[in-house]
Amino acid sequence: MELRNLHAVVEVARRGGFSPAARALFTTQPNVSKAVRQLEDELGVALFDRVGRKTELTDAGRVIYRRALSILTETEDMLAELDELRGLRRGVLRLGLSLFGSSVLFAPVFALFRHRYPGVEISLVEHGSKRLEELLRAGEVDLAASLTPVPEDFEWQDVRVEPLVALLPASHPLARRPSLHLSELSAESFILFDEGFLLNKIIMDCCARRGFTPVVAARSGQIDFIAGLVAAGLGVALLPRLMAERSSQPGLAAVLVDEPDMVWHMALIWRRGGYLSHAAQAWLALAREAHPNPSGARPKVQDE
Repeated sequence: MELRNLHAVVEVARRGGFSPAARALFTTQPNVSKAVRQLEDELGVALFDRVGRKTELTDAGRVIYRRALSILTETEDMLAELDELRGLRRGVLRLGLSLFGSSVLFAPVFALFRHRYPGVEISLVEHGSKRLEELLRAGEVDLAASLTPVPEDFEWQDVRVEPLVALLPASHPLARRPSLHLSELSAESFILFDEGFLLNKIIMDCCARRGFTPVVAARSGQIDFIAGLVAAGLGVALLPRLMAERSSQPGLAAVLVDEPDMVWHMALIWRRGGYLSHAAQAWLALAREAHPNPSGARPKVQDE
C-alpha cells in the first residue's frame, strides 16, 4: 500500500472528483484514476461510486478514507519529528561517564551541550570504565567515557592524555624530586581505586613490567579520601596529573612518574559500525571543541 495512492483517495473524497483532486496534487486526472484503481485492486473493494458527474465514497471507501487520514497525519508527524531530531530540537542522548575525572573533563561539555541544544534530554549514567563498556555493548548508552587501550569492537575519539604523578606525604624522601621511576616505589604500599576502574589495570600492568607487584593498602572511589589516606601515611597513590592538581591537600606532594608507557588516556567510545544519533555526533563535536589539545601538553613559556 503506497502513500501516494492514499493521498489520491483522500483528495478525491475531499474535492468531490478526480479532476479537482489532480489539480490539488499537481498531476493529471489519469494519474489520480490510476492511483485509486491500484488501491482498489490491492484491497479488492470499490472505493468510489461513480454516478454521472458525482463521485462518492462507498462504505469501504469511507473506512479507507478515515484510516488514510490517520496514516497520512501520522506520517507527517513522523517526518516532522525526524526533522526535529536532525535539527537537534528534540531527542535523547544516552551518555555514560566515568566516576573519575568527569567533573573536570565533561562538566564543561555537558553545560555547553545543554546551552546549545536545550530540547535534547541527556540520560546520564555513571560507572567505572569496565561497566560502561558493558552498557555500550548492550546498547543501553550511545557514548561512553573510557580509558585506552580501547577494545576492538569500539571506535573512539581522544579527550585527554595525562601522565601519572605519585601522590606522596610531604615528608617522604622522594617528595622533593621533580620526577621518579615507578621502580622506586616498589617497596611502598599502594592506595588504588575501587574495582572496575581501568586505571588500576594500567598501574598494575606497568608494575608487572617493572618486575614487582605492589602491596595494596586500601581502595576507594573518592579522590579526596585517597589523598587523605596518603597524607595520613597509609601509602602512595598514582593519579593523573590533572586530577592530582585539583586534589592537593596540606602535607602532600605530587611527583611526576617518568614512565612513557603508563599514562591516563581518556577517550569517548561507541560501538564500531553502530548507529550514532545526531545528538551523539553533536556531543563528540563539542568534546573536540572543549578539548582541542588531547595530549594535555602544557604550552612552552618563552624566555623574556
